[in-house]
Amino acid sequence: MTVDFEAQLRAVSLRVTRPRLAVLAALRDHPHVDTHTVIALVRDELPTVSHQAIYDVLQALTDVGLVRRIQPAGATARYESRVGDNHHHVVCRSCGAIADVDCAVGHAPCLTASDDHGFVVDEAEVVYWGTCPRCATAPTS
Repeated sequence: MTVDFEAQLRAVSLRVTRPRLAVLAALRDHPHVDTHTVIALVRDELPTVSHQAIYDVLQALTDVGLVRRIQPAGATARYESRVGDNHHHVVCRSCGAIADVDCAVGHAPCLTASDDHGFVVDEAEVVYWGTCPRCATAPTS
């Protein structure tokens, strides 16, 4: 699948820069990574890019909706490029692995609140917790 990152950036009125392109590519290839991992991945391609530049790129991309920041309880913030579909996540309690889960029921926001208290709900955030297959089959000491 070919993604035109340049067109995505222009569509949200952001300049096309090498760090922005590198961050988008890193998140496409490695969803649910933390900031330090993004920095390492981008530095493989752009060795002189600063930490601050990556932080700024992540913030700008999140602000315009090209990147989604998730932070399951007790975990560091992670980033992904799958946006706009209100999908959810499953998190391993043992190793912290994260995987995408499509909406549980119906259309976005995926779940209907039993009492919305008058709010106009446009998004539901659901996190499923459990043990990933690798951890579930790992020998115990």
